[in-house]
Amino acid sequence: MIYCAPCLLGVEGLAAEELREMGGENVRAENGRVLFEGGQELLARANLNCRYPERIGILLGEFRAESFEELFQNVKALPWEDFLGKEDAFPVSGSSLNSRLHSVPDCQAIIKKAVVERLKGKYRLSWFPEEGPLHRIRFRILKDQASITIDTSGEGLHKRGYRPASMAAPMKETLAAALVKLMRLRPDGAFFDPFCGSGTLLIEAASLAMNIAPGRNRGFVAESWAEAEPDVWRRERERAKELERRDAGFHGTGYDIDPRAVELTLENAKRAGVSGAVRAAVRDIRDFQEEGAFGCVACNPPYGQRLLDQQAAGELYRVMGRVFQPKRGWSYGVITPEEEFERIFGRSADKRRKLYNGMIRCQFYQYYRWK
Repeated sequence: MIYCAPCLLGVEGLAAEELREMGGENVRAENGRVLFEGGQELLARANLNCRYPERIGILLGEFRAESFEELFQNVKALPWEDFLGKEDAFPVSGSSLNSRLHSVPDCQAIIKKAVVERLKGKYRLSWFPEEGPLHRIRFRILKDQASITIDTSGEGLHKRGYRPASMAAPMKETLAAALVKLMRLRPDGAFFDPFCGSGTLLIEAASLAMNIAPGRNRGFVAESWAEAEPDVWRRERERAKELERRDAGFHGTGYDIDPRAVELTLENAKRAGVSGAVRAAVRDIRDFQEEGAFGCVACNPPYGQRLLDQQAAGELYRVMGRVFQPKRGWSYGVITPEEEFERIFGRSADKRRKLYNGMIRCQFYQYYRWK
């Protein structure tokens, strides 16, 4: 089976790496997604353990579609009866970019009609109640190349289940996990976030350090399908539990000037099962100090497009440049869309990486060298 894992732009390589480690075959990273092959075990394992993709889908087909007729005929030719029962629900959603078929609602309607026509011929039915298990059909049309998948995740994989509430402008869990990975956090590392908000970076850092499966506390839509193998999902959950490293020695510390953020961070850490490794306190960035012989700092500070005006954001970056001093054993990472960040911060980054925080194009600036 060929699977498709859509990703935030910039994290495809990380997603491909983890899927290879999980046993995925023929893994290949592409723009905004990763394709890989495997069986039912890998499908369950990927949904439970993937930190960086947005969801896992079954790739039914790819073809060129420059007209609605091409789209209809190619979708109709796919083996829908192998995946959809007579009563299954199969809503259609998707996107189109830089393509002749640019109307998403029209594409949805054409794809839905094509699937219905295929199933009519196979099941000898004229109407489908769609009251059974959900099989959401997703399409992507990019430069006239269409990809058709069936979603196996349900809610996006960033929905870990520990953050029912959050502060303003929260970062997706998948992006937070990617930032932590890029910082090369050690399992026994000391991690700091001086703008902790709802604690997402801290919790993702703790989960990575202790190898806690991000999907362990949630369900997935593929588990409800008639063809699902409950024993496979049970074994994969047990396997994920056995691979946890609760004694890794990780310590995470968060600071925020808002007492509500500190309280929410601690609540979410408890909900995520990592409260023993995470602490938080009210503290201004001006009072930040390195604590200990080594540490890793990653943060998503408020900026002009999110919470602060440009002048206030600039002052914040200048403060960060003063308190984030090069020191042996310490590394710093800052994600921001501010193109003049390095100039305002006062130092050129040792490494930068283009990423997207939602729809906002950002750079992740990393500092880890010292003289």
